[in-house]
Amino acid sequence: MPTRYDPRELTDEELVARAHDELFHITRAYEELMRRYQRTLFNVCARYLGNERDADDVCQEVMLKVLYGLKNFEGKSKFKTWLYSITYNECITQYRKERRKRRLVDALSLDPLEEASDDKTPKVEERGGLDRWLVHVNPIDREILVLRFVAELEFQEIADIMHMGLSATKMRYKRALDRLRDKFSDTSET
Repeated sequence: MPTRYDPRELTDEELVARAHDELFHITRAYEELMRRYQRTLFNVCARYLGNERDADDVCQEVMLKVLYGLKNFEGKSKFKTWLYSITYNECITQYRKERRKRRLVDALSLDPLEEASDDKTPKVEERGGLDRWLVHVNPIDREILVLRFVAELEFQEIADIMHMGLSATKMRYKRALDRLRDKFSDTSET
């Protein structure tokens, strides 16, 4: 491979191969991969976690994991699928941390509203669009919807990321959409 190249002209697979050979001395291919997916990665995290501060933290963690993991990435799946698999796992980890923190606050009888007042980011319920729908589904269904609508992944890719069967993924997707349709058709009639 020639040493001079324009990373914007390469496919994800070509960039992964370059990064595999070049890291850690040259980061140009890695940087281009992250540039391509940065916005969607952030949107997936923000919608899953419900706030931009946590999403930003998770994105940074994902980027570091990709940086250190690219050398070992074998290409058995698409780079995009591998990236969102890491993202999904990091979002789950962050979600669990936040849930444990909330339980601790409740157990200590602190006022959770007082604790949350330091957070200047708007709550999910205060935003419109997809976010106002996502609060009405469980975390697994939320992630399926986010990966489908925000990351625009195919069902097989989502199934691979979430370690589920293809039919189970499609079924959960359909049921989540049906629940949301029912929920919002009821509220729009009143």
